[in-house]
Amino acid sequence: MRATSALTALALTAGLGATALAQDEDVIIVTGSVIQGTPEDAALPVDVLSAEELARLGNPSPVELIKALPVSSGVIGDTNQFDSRSQATEGMASVNLRGLSPQRTLVLLNNRRLVSAGTGTPFVDVNLLPHAAIGRIEILKDGAAAIYGSDAVGGVVNFITRTGQDGFRVGGDYTFISDSDGDYSVQASFGQGGDNWDLLLAAGYQHRSELQARDRDFAVRPFEENPEGGWTGGGNPATFLPLGVIPGVGVAPIGGLRADPDCAVLGGYVTAAGWCRTQYTGFDNLVEEEDRFQLYAQYNVDISDTVSWDLSVLYGNDEIPEYRTSPMYLLTQPPSASVGGSPSGFIVPANNPGFIQMVTENPGYVPATTVAALFPTLLFRPLLAGGNPAFDNDMGSATGFRENDSFRVSTGFSFEMSDTLNFDVAATYHRFERYFTGYDSFGDRVQLAMLGYGGPNCTPFAGPAGAGDCMWYNPFGNQAPTNAVTGEARPGDEPNQNSAELINWFFVESTSLLETELFVLDATFSGETGFELAGGPVMFGVGAQYRQNTFAATYGDNNNIAVNPCRDTPVYGNTTCNPANGALAFLGSNANARADNDVYAVFGELQMPITDDFNVQLAARFEDYGGGTGSTFDPKITARWQINDTFALRGSVATTFRGPPAQQLADRNVTSLQVIASSFRPVDVYGNPNLAPETATNYSVGFLVDTGPFTASVDYFRYEIEDTITVEPLSGMVETLFADPANCTDAAFDALRERFLFNDGGGVPGAGTCAASNISRVRTNWVNGGSLTSSGVDFILNYDFGDVAGGLLNAGVTATYMLGNELGPETVEGIQVQDGFDGVGYLNFQTTAYPVPEWKLRGFVEYTVGAFDARLTMNYIDSYRDQRADLGTGPFAPNPYIAGNPVLMQGATIDSQFTTDFNLIYNFGDATTFSVTALNITDEDPALARLDYNYDPFTGNPLGRMIRVGFNTEF
Repeated sequence: MRATSALTALALTAGLGATALAQDEDVIIVTGSVIQGTPEDAALPVDVLSAEELARLGNPSPVELIKALPVSSGVIGDTNQFDSRSQATEGMASVNLRGLSPQRTLVLLNNRRLVSAGTGTPFVDVNLLPHAAIGRIEILKDGAAAIYGSDAVGGVVNFITRTGQDGFRVGGDYTFISDSDGDYSVQASFGQGGDNWDLLLAAGYQHRSELQARDRDFAVRPFEENPEGGWTGGGNPATFLPLGVIPGVGVAPIGGLRADPDCAVLGGYVTAAGWCRTQYTGFDNLVEEEDRFQLYAQYNVDISDTVSWDLSVLYGNDEIPEYRTSPMYLLTQPPSASVGGSPSGFIVPANNPGFIQMVTENPGYVPATTVAALFPTLLFRPLLAGGNPAFDNDMGSATGFRENDSFRVSTGFSFEMSDTLNFDVAATYHRFERYFTGYDSFGDRVQLAMLGYGGPNCTPFAGPAGAGDCMWYNPFGNQAPTNAVTGEARPGDEPNQNSAELINWFFVESTSLLETELFVLDATFSGETGFELAGGPVMFGVGAQYRQNTFAATYGDNNNIAVNPCRDTPVYGNTTCNPANGALAFLGSNANARADNDVYAVFGELQMPITDDFNVQLAARFEDYGGGTGSTFDPKITARWQINDTFALRGSVATTFRGPPAQQLADRNVTSLQVIASSFRPVDVYGNPNLAPETATNYSVGFLVDTGPFTASVDYFRYEIEDTITVEPLSGMVETLFADPANCTDAAFDALRERFLFNDGGGVPGAGTCAASNISRVRTNWVNGGSLTSSGVDFILNYDFGDVAGGLLNAGVTATYMLGNELGPETVEGIQVQDGFDGVGYLNFQTTAYPVPEWKLRGFVEYTVGAFDARLTMNYIDSYRDQRADLGTGPFAPNPYIAGNPVLMQGATIDSQFTTDFNLIYNFGDATTFSVTALNITDEDPALARLDYNYDPFTGNPLGRMIRVGFNTEF
């Protein structure tokens, strides 16, 4: 029976150590080649992780594995809702080779493509791959567009399922995690085969338990330790402005802004200016409760001596039933005049019961002539410290729902045209759906409730405020009996609490459904050319491919701009506003969208054994996107020279590319949350139908050593990417426009200024008070931006000590050293907003780069004696800098909120992180194993970073020490 895939004879594993693996019978397909019958091809820097190797690492989850790989940086996987690159990705996991962006890593299943999710940064969700069926993972650390086409800029990760299984495999594990109910998984598979067929059925289930942020001391810190650690100036208790009647003027401010008198007693921080800052991260989770399963079936059959057929079907589902977030969100859009609002914020009259209680409990806190209070739009949210009583959980966190659904079917025929020629044709369809819910406030309803006209059965202004079915909303701190996170009780009179019915009226559910589909049709003709060189026959592969990518976004009524285009639409049904920003006061609304693109490609490859010791691979691909995107041609040459039995050289030169995915070409926007002037603001990211492919030139050169007990590979790599497909850098736009007050009136900056909506600008781009603290919304675009040049060196070293004290001892280290990650300047509206910089060793906050430590290493020592296998694994991530500290900007500028305006430097360097794992496996005969794994034995916290959770979720691990017990058996 023809095998569908196999390994190189010697596998230098990415996980740490040479692992002997059985090869399939006669056909070898190595990641990076389309030619069947290719023998061991060490010219390609392919690292291999077998199922056995994963067991020796304690069967890590995809996120654990990918974060630990030295070749991978900037991984999406742990909860990271405050970074625009990972928002709304809960339950998903990415691969990001070289830290170039997950968009630049191609992920395959059995050498065939997978669809990317419709998230803001498109990537393949590896959580929903069939882990119970995976036999090995091959990682090609080299650009491979000449073979695979778009996305293979940084490299390829190929998940390959098992063949030849006979009988059942069953396994599972449980992980003990402090302050959590623990994680567990079970998996089962059944394999059976005959003379001409092979069947594999597999199922896997994984459960992650909730880990709250408040259960980790590092994650929720006092204001003076990290003012960026989830502390906001737009909270509740909030900051307000007393209003009085001034003759000849009308209602106007009397006195300055001041903190709600309950700010400090409810856990807030009163700043040097007397404003209130409150903390939201205590309501969040570091790990969401999650249930995930996969079902997989594959069938291979030799229909005749020359024709074989394969079929595989994959279904995966991931569900997060209660994603936790802040009790309510900042209001960034003021209410309309039609409901009694002010262009500057929300008005609370003196007859509001909460206002009356505030004045009664705090005599003299506001002037006696105060007739109302103004809550400025950017300094207020309706609920925070006291939690949200409309949500039934222990703290009143707002909760949402997330679900990922993946269905894939792939089939192909292979025809043996002769002893030396093969023809293969395959078709793959893959659909990925992501559905998620959240909540946002109808701002006009909030204003009506402040005036006493709140509730679903109230007719505004038809009668007295607060009468009949009309309800009051209390915006002051005296609404809360306790700080919901700490349990600290508020002294004073009984709280004037808001009802769940009223909150549910103005804090409404939003829904989003993002669907991506991929259809691929491949045809490949390969074999021997008929020409012989000194090293053997010249092999070839030629083929063609058609891909159709489809994207659709569908939004619920509340967050659909076609249904609720105006601020007062939910109140009066008005749809005549211009411009239309939607009715929701924080994130705003989106329009339904659909986009697709068709891609046509032809490709070819030659394997030329010039001599027995010198082999050359030539490849090229032409790919056409049509329309404004255009086409690209990419060649590649790879060579390997076996100098002697011990030493070999290898290298490659290629051009690669990445075409824009359909969702980035669509004329639509995605709203992200990003920090501006110490508070989150909505930032709209718009698609661009004129995006061109980004192109790259890749170089690699390396050597391999094999002395028997000692094996090593050292490879230098370099990627030179032009016309990068990227989002315009927000921090650069903000810092450039507001670096000099004169820029706000300089005509040269007009177009850049119009990217901003200001709080008092009436929704007109660029209108209003031009100040960073007054920004209510920003527009950014997907563009072809500046260049990116990344370079470094990969190391894999292994030594087999042989028999030591009756057992087998071996050790090794895998490492990546980054030499550079240089980004070119970025321009927005003709203004350079970001200088070129080298991102290696930096956090790269709100830039066009991901965090890229200079060094990442993994080392191991393994000892096998009798039925026991013990492995000690050491993980090291180098320290890296928050470059804002070197620029004196952001959190490292003089702090205006703390007396004396200190510069707080903690977190300027994200310290190096060193953890140790230990795994012990006991083999009960040939069929059953039991394992115990201690991960992060010394219970190290992740290094401090000046981010919301006080660590970098792209790099660090928030869980602390974990103990995992597992078993596997075959029968």
